[in-house]
Amino acid sequence: METGTWIALGAYFALMLAIGVYAWRKSTSDVSGYVLGGRNLGPGVSALSAGASDMSGWILMGLPGAMFLTGLSGAWIALGLFIGALANYQIVAPRLRVYTERARDAITIPDYFDNRFEDRSRLLRIVSAVVIVVFFTLYTSSGMVAGGKLFQSAFGLDYAWGLWITAGVVLAYTMLGGFLAVSLTDFVQGCIMFVALIMVPIVALGDVGGVAGAAETVRSVNPDLLDLFKGTTVLGVISAMAWGLGYFGQPHILVRFMAVRSVRDVPMMRNIGMSWMLVTLLGALAVGLTGLAYATQHGLEVSDPETIFILLSDVLFNPLITGFLLAAILAAIMSTISSQLLVSSSSLVEDFYATFLRKQASQKELVTVGRLAVLAVALAAIYLAYSPDSNVLGLVSQAWAGFGAAFGPLIILSLVWRRTTRTGALAGMIVGAATVLVWIYAPLGPDGAGLSSVIYEMVPGFILSFLTIIVVSLMGKAPPPTVTETFDAVETELAEART
Repeated sequence: METGTWIALGAYFALMLAIGVYAWRKSTSDVSGYVLGGRNLGPGVSALSAGASDMSGWILMGLPGAMFLTGLSGAWIALGLFIGALANYQIVAPRLRVYTERARDAITIPDYFDNRFEDRSRLLRIVSAVVIVVFFTLYTSSGMVAGGKLFQSAFGLDYAWGLWITAGVVLAYTMLGGFLAVSLTDFVQGCIMFVALIMVPIVALGDVGGVAGAAETVRSVNPDLLDLFKGTTVLGVISAMAWGLGYFGQPHILVRFMAVRSVRDVPMMRNIGMSWMLVTLLGALAVGLTGLAYATQHGLEVSDPETIFILLSDVLFNPLITGFLLAAILAAIMSTISSQLLVSSSSLVEDFYATFLRKQASQKELVTVGRLAVLAVALAAIYLAYSPDSNVLGLVSQAWAGFGAAFGPLIILSLVWRRTTRTGALAGMIVGAATVLVWIYAPLGPDGAGLSSVIYEMVPGFILSFLTIIVVSLMGKAPPPTVTETFDAVETELAEART
């Protein structure tokens, strides 16, 4: 690799570590600061942190690769994600910001469930915390696999070295600076991704003769690639757009809503976040199609369509800029890993250690245990990712569906329907998660395959969880007056914030 590329990557790593040191000095004196930044993030940092931690390497590799292979029909998932993210900002963000603070200052999602429903049995907290730790360990592992493979394919390093470099840098700034470090690095990483996804398609378009030249070349390969409806079915479109339902239940995104400085900052956060998402999604779609046009015109063989962004970065720019663009992929991967590490460790500390083992633990002790929990989850994820042939990446869509179905309906109903009960919440969570697992693994589909080959498991999981919460809640006793009083107080504060 060229020296300039290594210089750019070295500067990127140094910046991430410097932010970790800054956050360590600024916000790690108590557990609220370490796991939620003291609820003091500005709308810009909150918005880009949510976006960067959400998209991961998918937006720079997966989505361009899908467009390269299938053309415009691959854009349905992007449309579903955009609509889902917008609905999440409209429905969940302001209510969750207010409710978690009023629910005895809940700083994790299990903590919120526990306090929202006054669950003295602690079952809601335990079940939701176990789901978070298990799925996010797998999720984190998939990101580390992606980092290892990036260093292997783009930088020519051994897979294991790439894995340890990716994990080491993320681990350093996450352990040091906690949530503030993760959020600030996410903000920087989101800016890098934003610029990269504008630069690459624009320069590539200039090389292939502009939009008209690219369209003509793609049409010469296969006219159906420019048809949004070719190569898909009604169930295929529903499955693709159903990815948007997952936003309501993703803990690493929801905590950004909890951490924003004030509910009055949420509209600005939404505008910044959705603008960033629109540009980056369009940029990723453009990378795929312009990459196909460039490869066709120049006779390049692309063995793996998901590397088209890497290929364009290498052939169109000088080494220093290439290093910046490759750093964008690392930024996408690292932003998600760090967020998932912190959410997992937060559940271990707040929902297990402080709740059941050391109720009188000092703030300093909890922060220390939080750092150790980050290390423990990271080591487990590295172990799972150590083989380059690991199939953990295949669990990402399943984990997204699992979180979306188990937590999504419960998050929505707990915030908008005062009649939601603790029993309904627990039943809905279990039914959502179980439906996803049955849909994936039970041989009930065509030729003994899973039903996910028919329709994405998010769809039945989300619907059944939603219905279960409503039915079971209506069958039981109404929530106690203290719960409804808190709900009313939240609605009043939201109404005041809108005026």
